Amino acid sequence: MAKATRKNDSEASYDGFSEDERAAMKQRAAELKAAKKAGTAAEKAAAAEAAVVEKIAELPDGDRQLAEQVHALVKATAPGLEPKLWYGMPTYAKDGKNLCFFQPASKFDARYATFGFEATANLDDGTMWPTAYAITELTDDAAARLAELIKQAISDPA
Repeated sequence: MAKATRKNDSEASYDGFSEDERAAMKQRAAELKAAKKAGTAAEKAAAAEAAVVEKIAELPDGDRQLAEQVHALVKATAPGLEPKLWYGMPTYAKDGKNLCFFQPASKFDARYATFGFEATANLDDGTMWPTAYAITELTDDAAARLAELIKQAISDPA
């Protein structure tokens, strides 16, 4: 476990976590706090989606365009999924459990964005299968493949 060392009374350093990782943890804490504030289930869902759209709008140009395309694709392909933020990333849940997410390249200074799936996604294929895909551009072919994966992910296990 990372060890905290006091620099002064208001500032701590945590060995083992990067600045980006610490920022993601702070974002997650803020997301949980915001989720408690909303009222009805419909109000919570609307607030969660608004937070996703707002976060996408804050992204750098390349990530923003890709995130907007992915968000529209997920909404069109699986309108029943619930958009929300998860560690500051657009995430889509099924029955309250995270199913898939978009990780912008800028999140951890990566060279490409990632679309990933959680263990709740029905992607099982033999004894080994990918759970995340690098995306540099959402071409028609890439969008069609991603839509297929999302449909498979939300399907009931055989």
